[in-house]
Amino acid sequence: MSTMTRHQLPDIRPDAERPTSTPPRLSFSQRLSRFDVKASPYLYIAPFFVLFGLVGLFPLVYTFVVSLNDWDILSGPGDWIGLANYGTELSDPYFWNSLFNTLSIFLLSSIPQIIAAVFIAAILDQNLRAKTFWRMSVLIPYVVTPVAVAIIFSSAFSEKYGLINNILQSFGLDPVMWKTEVLPSHLAIASMVNWRWTGYNALILLAAMQAVPRDIHESAALDGAGSFRRFFSITLPSIRPTMIFVIITATIGGLQIFTEPKLFNPQSANLGGPHREYQTTVLYLWDMAFNRGNFGKASAIAWLLFIIIVAFGLLNFLISRRIASVESAGISTRRARRLAQYRAETDASSAVPTTPDQVPASVEPAAVIAQERRS
Repeated sequence: MSTMTRHQLPDIRPDAERPTSTPPRLSFSQRLSRFDVKASPYLYIAPFFVLFGLVGLFPLVYTFVVSLNDWDILSGPGDWIGLANYGTELSDPYFWNSLFNTLSIFLLSSIPQIIAAVFIAAILDQNLRAKTFWRMSVLIPYVVTPVAVAIIFSSAFSEKYGLINNILQSFGLDPVMWKTEVLPSHLAIASMVNWRWTGYNALILLAAMQAVPRDIHESAALDGAGSFRRFFSITLPSIRPTMIFVIITATIGGLQIFTEPKLFNPQSANLGGPHREYQTTVLYLWDMAFNRGNFGKASAIAWLLFIIIVAFGLLNFLISRRIASVESAGISTRRARRLAQYRAETDASSAVPTTPDQVPASVEPAAVIAQERRS
């Protein structure tokens, strides 16, 4: 009996005194399967990083190296001059003129473009007949090649026989010098950009609007919120990440504009107008590299433009985050205020004799949120 009891007692010896059992040896197929699970994700994303290194990172680094040399298109690499090309370009009035033209065209194109894209997306989000037809129609300008768009708009904005000036003269107005004055040329080029990219951005915003749950709109409509109130209080806050993406991509594209100003007036003696009225930074870069043959200065211009684009992108991101944090803080403040008001009303009503089926305290946040949605 004692022997039986001794064998039934648990082993209470320390771990160091217990016999250790070696784990079973894995076979080759098991080790290969485990390695496949760990390494396969890196193999799937490796092509992207390889392509990015070849067509993105290497040209970026090599351009910086070229910008530090006196590099000519015919004689090749010259002497190492350090940051002299950057100093020369920062003191060149043509560079600042091109930067001013770029920012002006960017503001005249991006801001109306995003506003119009939001408006078109809101219309396409409604219950329209032939939805597919209208959605494909707004994408047609994006499908047309930029060269064709530039040729058509260049003809329409011709100063002598253009369609726009003919319409203005039919109303008794003087013709506008679209290709020889600064502001008219910027408006004409911005209209090309807006016509081509508004529909594309509208479809991106439409996809974000359709991802907003419909029950939120239905609940707000039952609480008495109108269509405008639902749009500004529900739709726009819900598509904020997509709006940030559209704004950043529009900023990058607007600061890199090249095709439209280059083909706007092919007969001009200088690239970007007779007196560089609409010569953008990329157009100035192209002129410096292939007309003047100075690759060193052109590379310096490219890096200066890269720094400006990164700065604008970070500024857009920080402003968007700041707006989101301010709105979240305002919502939290209003919710706390209404919760305090609800509890005060509950405490006041508790002094009056009530029925046993009172509302529990756990439903207070839900009631406050419901009150906030109704407002």
